[in-house]
Amino acid sequence: QVQLVESGGGLVQAGDSLRLSCAASGRTFSGYIMGWFRQAPGKEREFVAQITWSGGTPYIADSVKGRFTISRDKAKNTVYLQMNSLKPEDTAVYHCAARAGNVAMSSTRWDYWGQGTQVTVSS
Repeated sequence: QVQLVESGGGLVQAGDSLRLSCAASGRTFSGYIMGWFRQAPGKEREFVAQITWSGGTPYIADSVKGRFTISRDKAKNTVYLQMNSLKPEDTAVYHCAARAGNVAMSSTRWDYWGQGTQVTVSS
Protein backbone atom coordinates (compact mmCIF):
# COMPACT_ATOMS: atom_id res chain seq x y z
CA GLN A 1 0.00 0.00 0.00
CA VAL A 2 1.48 3.28 -1.13
CA GLN A 3 1.75 5.99 1.51
CA LEU A 4 2.83 9.57 1.01
CA VAL A 5 3.24 11.58 4.19
CA GLU A 6 3.95 15.29 4.04
CA SER A 7 5.58 17.40 6.73
CA GLY A 8 7.21 20.79 7.16
CA GLY A 9 4.31 23.16 6.74
CA GLY A 10 3.60 26.03 9.09
CA LEU A 11 2.92 29.71 9.58
CA VAL A 12 5.60 32.05 8.23
CA GLN A 13 5.96 35.67 7.20
CA ALA A 14 6.30 36.91 3.65
CA GLY A 15 9.87 36.52 2.46
CA ASP A 16 10.58 33.51 4.67
CA SER A 17 11.50 30.01 3.53
CA LEU A 18 10.12 26.55 4.24
CA ARG A 19 11.10 23.08 3.17
CA LEU A 20 8.36 20.50 2.77
CA SER A 21 9.13 16.80 2.90
CA CYS A 22 7.21 13.85 1.49
CA ALA A 23 8.09 10.42 2.85
CA ALA A 24 7.10 7.76 0.34
CA SER A 25 6.61 4.07 1.14
CA GLY A 26 4.78 0.96 0.05
CA ARG A 27 6.44 0.21 -3.28
CA THR A 28 9.46 0.83 -5.46
CA PHE A 29 9.11 4.23 -7.08
CA SER A 30 11.48 3.62 -9.94
CA GLY A 31 9.73 4.81 -13.09
CA TYR A 32 7.43 7.09 -11.13
CA ILE A 33 7.00 10.83 -11.23
CA MET A 34 6.83 12.59 -7.86
CA GLY A 35 5.08 15.92 -7.57
CA TRP A 36 3.71 18.69 -5.42
CA PHE A 37 0.33 20.34 -5.81
CA ARG A 38 -1.39 22.96 -3.71
CA GLN A 39 -4.96 23.93 -3.02
CA ALA A 40 -6.08 27.22 -1.55
CA PRO A 41 -9.58 27.66 -0.08
CA GLY A 42 -12.19 27.94 -2.79
CA LYS A 43 -9.70 27.17 -5.55
CA GLU A 44 -8.84 24.13 -7.64
CA ARG A 45 -5.82 22.00 -6.93
CA GLU A 46 -2.84 23.56 -8.70
CA PHE A 47 0.34 21.98 -10.04
CA VAL A 48 3.50 23.25 -8.36
CA ALA A 49 6.43 21.00 -9.28
CA GLN A 50 7.36 17.48 -10.34
CA ILE A 51 10.45 15.36 -10.82
CA THR A 52 11.18 11.84 -11.98
CA TRP A 53 12.27 9.39 -9.33
CA SER A 54 15.45 8.85 -11.34
CA GLY A 55 16.22 12.55 -10.96
CA GLY A 56 15.59 13.97 -14.39
CA THR A 57 14.82 17.56 -15.27
CA PRO A 58 12.25 18.96 -12.86
CA TYR A 59 9.16 20.84 -14.01
CA ILE A 60 8.21 23.94 -12.03
CA ALA A 61 5.04 25.98 -12.37
CA ASP A 62 5.54 29.49 -13.71
CA SER A 63 3.89 30.94 -10.60
CA VAL A 64 6.71 29.66 -8.38
CA LYS A 65 9.62 29.40 -10.80
CA GLY A 66 12.76 30.98 -9.39
CA ARG A 67 11.48 30.61 -5.81
CA PHE A 68 10.63 26.91 -5.41
CA THR A 69 12.77 23.87 -6.16
CA ILE A 70 11.96 20.16 -6.03
CA SER A 71 14.40 17.39 -5.23
CA ARG A 72 14.39 13.80 -4.05
CA ASP A 73 16.61 11.62 -1.89
CA LYS A 74 16.36 8.05 -3.14
CA ALA A 75 18.14 6.64 -0.10
CA LYS A 76 15.53 8.19 2.18
CA ASN A 77 12.58 7.66 -0.19
CA THR A 78 11.77 11.32 0.33
CA VAL A 79 10.84 14.17 -1.97
CA TYR A 80 11.39 17.78 -0.97
CA LEU A 81 9.92 21.12 -1.94
CA GLN A 82 12.17 24.03 -1.00
CA MET A 83 10.15 27.24 -0.93
CA ASN A 84 11.95 30.57 -0.75
CA SER A 85 10.71 34.17 -0.83
CA LEU A 86 7.26 33.05 0.19
CA LYS A 87 4.30 35.28 -0.60
CA PRO A 88 0.81 35.45 0.92
CA GLU A 89 -0.58 33.99 -2.31
CA ASP A 90 1.43 30.82 -1.64
CA THR A 91 -0.91 30.07 1.26
CA ALA A 92 -2.50 26.68 0.63
CA VAL A 93 -2.53 23.02 1.61
CA TYR A 94 0.39 21.39 -0.15
CA HIS A 95 -0.02 17.80 -1.31
CA CYS A 96 2.58 15.29 -2.40
CA ALA A 97 1.61 13.00 -5.27
CA ALA A 98 2.98 10.12 -7.34
CA ARG A 99 2.14 8.72 -10.74
CA ALA A 100 3.47 6.06 -13.02
CA GLY A 101 4.50 7.22 -16.46
CA ASN A 102 5.22 10.59 -17.98
CA VAL A 103 4.93 14.09 -16.58
CA ALA A 104 1.44 15.47 -16.13
CA MET A 105 0.14 18.83 -14.97
CA SER A 106 -3.45 17.82 -14.33
CA SER A 107 -4.14 16.55 -10.82
CA THR A 108 -6.64 14.03 -12.23
CA ARG A 109 -3.82 12.04 -13.82
CA TRP A 110 -1.99 11.26 -10.59
CA ASP A 111 -2.32 7.91 -8.87
CA TYR A 112 -1.41 8.50 -5.23
CA TRP A 113 -1.84 11.43 -2.86
CA GLY A 114 -0.76 12.46 0.59
CA GLN A 115 -3.14 14.16 3.00
CA GLY A 116 -1.33 17.48 2.75
CA THR A 117 0.41 20.00 4.95
CA GLN A 118 -0.80 23.55 5.56
CA VAL A 119 1.39 26.47 4.57
CA THR A 120 0.26 29.90 5.69
CA VAL A 121 2.17 33.03 4.69
CA SER A 122 1.31 36.26 6.48
CA SER A 123 1.95 39.69 4.99
